[in-house]
Amino acid sequence: MTEKSQESGNGNDAEIKERVGTVLADSINPALAGHGGFVRLLKVENSNVHLELGGGCKGCAGARATMRYGVESALREVIPELGEVIDATDHADGNAPFM
Repeated sequence: MTEKSQESGNGNDAEIKERVGTVLADSINPALAGHGGFVRLLKVENSNVHLELGGGCKGCAGARATMRYGVESALREVIPELGEVIDATDHADGNAPFM
């Protein structure tokens, strides 16, 4: 499957990708920057969003809570048709976690 077809798996994926990117850039990443962290969108597939935490968030003890209660909640407020939010972060690879 090509990258283009993955982005449009159910017809809404391209729109979801754009909206997630906007929320990450405008509100989530500026908030995480204070802890030296960020969230990167890896892909959208069938309305499911695959995200990766980086910087100070990668390997942080609070990363699960940040993803679920911070990132996922903020995305669902703006994008109610969002499918599953998948944390694709390799937390064992973090070398400078905030906590």
